[in-house]
Amino acid sequence: MASNGSSVIIGLTTYLEQAQTGVWDVPASFLPKAYFDAVNRAGGIAVLLPPQPVDEDIAARVLDGLDGLIITGGKDVDPSRYGQAAHPTTDLPRRDRDAWEDALLLAAIRRELPFLGICRGAQVLNVALGGTLIQHLPEVIGSTRYNLGEGNFNEVDVSVEPGTELAGLIGAGLTAKVYHHQAIDRVADRLRVTARADDGVIQAVELDSVPFGVAVQWHPEESQDDVRLFAGLVEAARAYREDHHV
Repeated sequence: MASNGSSVIIGLTTYLEQAQTGVWDVPASFLPKAYFDAVNRAGGIAVLLPPQPVDEDIAARVLDGLDGLIITGGKDVDPSRYGQAAHPTTDLPRRDRDAWEDALLLAAIRRELPFLGICRGAQVLNVALGGTLIQHLPEVIGSTRYNLGEGNFNEVDVSVEPGTELAGLIGAGLTAKVYHHQAIDRVADRLRVTARADDGVIQAVELDSVPFGVAVQWHPEESQDDVRLFAGLVEAARAYREDHHV
């Protein structure tokens, strides 16, 4: 699949939204260019994965062509997936995307394919493994510091637990770009919290049962001069390919 001896294929899930271009106004697969730019800068080849009908066989066939997976940001996870009614501020459910990403992620975990979750991706991971979400953070923390609205990212200091995969990639902490009104609440049993903001809001989790399973609540793709998380995924994907693609 790779173009040379070192390049790896990283799949990125995409939005499915109404989009306008020229005379067209149609449902379309969509992903901000910052995501796949970050993969490219880290040395990977980006392949986009739009929501579509899925089952275990389809998920397995998709992952057969990948060395790593990124579950990207986007609309809120359907709260019925974690046993709750929707809060008034929760997005209308994107059940096709929820099912698509859930199937890909669980299949990736089973085969130990390296993965990175970003914002919604961290929430998808937690829910897929049995955790729950805070549906509207401002009601819990009393501010909108994590979601300024109008597409404006805020910056929040994040502290990282030592001895974690995340600490090995970015050190003790960083100032993260955030845009989310939901967050992880009850952590799934298989996950461990690896980073928090100063108010205690969970900002990263890891799945220790796989060689590389990292998910962050912030948007690392928006930090154009910092590709450490993507580089970590690409390195793990390279090791995976060497072990599995013979």
